[in-house]
Amino acid sequence: QVQLVESGGGLVQAGGSLKLSCRASGRTFSTYAIAWFRQAPGKGREFVAAVAWSGGSTSYPDSVKGRFTISRDNAKNTVYLEMNNLKPEDTAVYYCAARPLFARSDFRDYDYWGQGTQVTVSS
Repeated sequence: QVQLVESGGGLVQAGGSLKLSCRASGRTFSTYAIAWFRQAPGKGREFVAAVAWSGGSTSYPDSVKGRFTISRDNAKNTVYLEMNNLKPEDTAVYYCAARPLFARSDFRDYDYWGQGTQVTVSS
């Protein structure tokens, strides 16, 4: 079992930056892939970034590639999402999620979810 808690959301102007954190409980954190998804009002859950259990493999959709960076610190049971050059269309609730070993981009493949953190980008 893995419990996830996100933090770091907030209000930022377009072009600004935020760094989200996803802290996990459980001694097996290092065996889980972690992903970030987001959901804007009236829209579906969108894949944002993922990192495999080892940290050696990451993936991003084109919409955030070059602006967002995912990383993990297994010693701290924490995954980070650094977001730069934020745009108003990045406004959403951001969730982290966990699944064993290898990352996927489909939210239905993830077993554990955090409660989400709001990111609002003003124009």
